[in-house]
Amino acid sequence: MAITKTNFMNFTRCRRYASLDEIKNNRLEADISYKEYKNQELEDQLEEMVDSMYEIDEETGAEIDHVEVVNRQLEAMMDYYKIVEEEAGRISEKTFGGKSVYAEKTKDQECFDFSLNGIKYMCYVDIYNESENSVNIIEVKATTSKKYMDLKAGHKKCDKFSIFERINNINYLKGELKDYNIESEMPLEKYQAHYEKLFDRYKLGKYIYDLAIQRYIIEHEHLSTHTEKQLINYHYYLGVLNADYIYDGTKENGKMIYNPDENGNEMITYFDMTEVTKVLQKYVDADREKLERYLEELDASPCPLSVACENKKQSCCKFFKPICGSKIPIKNSSLNYIYSGHGFKKEDGSKIKGLELINEGYINMLDIPEAWIEKNYHRIQRECLEFDKEYVDKEKIAIGLKQLKYPIYHLDFETMPCPVPRFRGEWPYIQSPFEFSLHIENEPGVCDKYKDNVVFLAKTHEDEREEMIKLMLKYMNPNEGTLFAQNVPFEKGRIKELAGMFPKYRDDLMKLYDRGFDLLWLVNTNSKMYMDLGFDEERSKTFNYYNKKLSGSFSIKKTLPVFSNLSYANLVVKNGTEAIVEYANYNKMSKEEYDLKYQALITYCQQDTWAMVEILNALRELVKKM
Repeated sequence: MAITKTNFMNFTRCRRYASLDEIKNNRLEADISYKEYKNQELEDQLEEMVDSMYEIDEETGAEIDHVEVVNRQLEAMMDYYKIVEEEAGRISEKTFGGKSVYAEKTKDQECFDFSLNGIKYMCYVDIYNESENSVNIIEVKATTSKKYMDLKAGHKKCDKFSIFERINNINYLKGELKDYNIESEMPLEKYQAHYEKLFDRYKLGKYIYDLAIQRYIIEHEHLSTHTEKQLINYHYYLGVLNADYIYDGTKENGKMIYNPDENGNEMITYFDMTEVTKVLQKYVDADREKLERYLEELDASPCPLSVACENKKQSCCKFFKPICGSKIPIKNSSLNYIYSGHGFKKEDGSKIKGLELINEGYINMLDIPEAWIEKNYHRIQRECLEFDKEYVDKEKIAIGLKQLKYPIYHLDFETMPCPVPRFRGEWPYIQSPFEFSLHIENEPGVCDKYKDNVVFLAKTHEDEREEMIKLMLKYMNPNEGTLFAQNVPFEKGRIKELAGMFPKYRDDLMKLYDRGFDLLWLVNTNSKMYMDLGFDEERSKTFNYYNKKLSGSFSIKKTLPVFSNLSYANLVVKNGTEAIVEYANYNKMSKEEYDLKYQALITYCQQDTWAMVEILNALRELVKKM
């Protein structure tokens, strides 16, 4: 029986996983091939790309444009992921010296394994770097350095500092650097609190735990043939995309060349996790014992749901939706209360939230005892469901509508969240726009679906951003009107980035940026805006509209069916994920397929902005009827 790193992490989620996997198939009886192993690893590492396609509205907390991992998407992004591995291998030799063995350079990628109690534990190493004085094991992850460098703290009313220090492209924990005066930057307890986050295997520490499993396997193989003393020379690193890197646009023979940027940043940077993974070894060993027990017992009976299920994450356990969480309804479950992160208060004063509710039998929204509900917006949700009624704050919507200045520019971007930057001025995982749709509403309700619509769609994978900016500014007057979008921070963010990369258009683009207004402020709320308009705090924080069909979400996929008969069901391209796939696959299409998909992308993006026009009209009519 062979257990890979991915198996190890999945099988130790809970005692049930191994038995359910055994029931599903019997694929652990033999060694797996290198290709099978890499396919499994690549699907895990794609999670960061997928997560980058989620947009969270900061004001409302609503998730916009949910996406799923699909094989076509993996295939479409594979070429870019390979660049990450190639660059990580190439830059590792510049950073560490010596020679590196990595997948894209040689098929002889280093593999380690050891057997214990009838189980073979195995791992392939992304980069095996051997220099004069050390062996460096580097795990490459398709994520950025930001999540680690953002572990910041400081003294009260002073600047904040990261707990990591970058030296020659390697990021070290400051507590591990000799004579580093941490207390001059932050209290030690704050440093320690951030440091502890690196050990949470289901949050920030996920990739570090992955590396710790790799270390466990390497050391156990090594100890069978070498001495423990030799392991002192082994060091363990995460290789990730450098969030500070800015691509200068250099290409040779059509291939992107990632030179150090003008500030000396490499596209890949490395985090020294040698000491952290050392601390984790006792936890990995305990999990290994647990894994073996689970495999021996194969107990498929239900067990409590927990953070290990990774519900609502792309790394969610594959058995959660079909089996363990199957009793949770898709609509109006106890998990669909808005802003329920702090949970509900029981009679004894204790809090209960999330999957704890499901474990204790509070599955549906109406299962929550009324006495537990403290927030007015939760009461509204419950009443709308229980009595099948609609909640509308006519006054707030009407006053919100009065804030709109005409013409209204209904704008929607389609973007490519590529792990590597493709054009000058871009950085890893920038949401690089390749298409926009614009519907121009000159007066309330005066907008034709076709005559008042402008669409730009890149024809190639070359840099067409300046053409896009010119077309936007041709039809959008920077000095009047309203930039209108569902989740306007996303559109504003793209405009601000373009303004920074194309200073020639900066002034006009930033004028558009300053005119942003969010459709969600009318349907959900914007507490600051409504308080500024004279509403009290509680009312300002409460949504303006609610219907049980929303099921706790204000995403456009939930709001559109409530306010319009418009549907995406018959479109060739139905969602943002499919749009990314079709654009990414331009070069793989025949002329006929390209023409079909090009028009399908136009139709899809056009529908996104027309949906906003229809919802806005429905809100006007709703206010009139009340």
